[in-house]
Amino acid sequence: MALAGAMRRFAVINPASGGRRTGAIMGQIGAALEGTLGSIYAARTEGPGDATRLVARALDEGYRHIVAIGGDGTLNEAVNGFFRDGAPIAPDAVFSFAMSGSGGDFRRTFAVEGDLFAAIRALGTARSRPVDLGRVTFQDAEGEPATRLFLNIASFGLSGDVVERVNRARIAKWFGGPFAFKWHSTVAALGLKPWRARLTVDDTFDEELDFSTVAVCNGRFFGGGMKIAPDAAPDDGLFDIVIIRETKPRAMIARMNDIYAGKHVDNPGVTVLRGRRVTATLAPGARPVYAERDGEGGMMLPASFDILPGALTLAI
Repeated sequence: MALAGAMRRFAVINPASGGRRTGAIMGQIGAALEGTLGSIYAARTEGPGDATRLVARALDEGYRHIVAIGGDGTLNEAVNGFFRDGAPIAPDAVFSFAMSGSGGDFRRTFAVEGDLFAAIRALGTARSRPVDLGRVTFQDAEGEPATRLFLNIASFGLSGDVVERVNRARIAKWFGGPFAFKWHSTVAALGLKPWRARLTVDDTFDEELDFSTVAVCNGRFFGGGMKIAPDAAPDDGLFDIVIIRETKPRAMIARMNDIYAGKHVDNPGVTVLRGRRVTATLAPGARPVYAERDGEGGMMLPASFDILPGALTLAI
């Protein structure tokens, strides 16, 4: 479905994305958005959580086409702004994005242009479609319960540890998201020790297992280009759950290129499941497990993940 021409449009821009390079070209971004979409009100984020608050306020004020400019974390925050108390603020609202961050994983599932201005120009011919969202309930860094939505992928284990490292990094991000994630993945894998948790998927899978990473996937890519779930479809009402049981550091590092190519799913140490609800709880005496959603950390097990079919209208 084509976008309605008279729709009020709002852009939320994260100037800190892309190693703060986005902030240096704010004027060019605004001009490109207006040249493509016509009249659009733009606001910049100032810190964590701003995109969620700005989007919610824009929807309350009657804006119905929201465009997010930033990285995967900005997209995640923006989408969380579409909902309040578990319900959509404006069911007729539409979401678009153009990536200007260090990772850019969600766009890869849809083969969206990686160049920021090319992606903005493509919004002029965008068509809308319903896509699924994930909902995760977890423990935050203070041990308090929290619930958030995610567009792309939520995961835990080695991937959660890597996200914590990347989000604290400064130098590696200047070389781009793929480099930062690959560098910190290698460093983390060198010290890899297995995690242990009990994992259930719907009523079809229930096992206490050792693992390096478990990924609950709506999209196909994470970690700066790793094709973790080659067959995931963000509009089929199901997660692809990828369990990597390999826990030997050298083997994990050797297999990293397979993950970028999506070939790891053929390995006997990898299990791929499909389902609507996933729960993960620590095994008795197990060490803490970090988790992430769309590249945002601050999460720990226990956690539960639910699919919300067709919960968001996406126009790209």
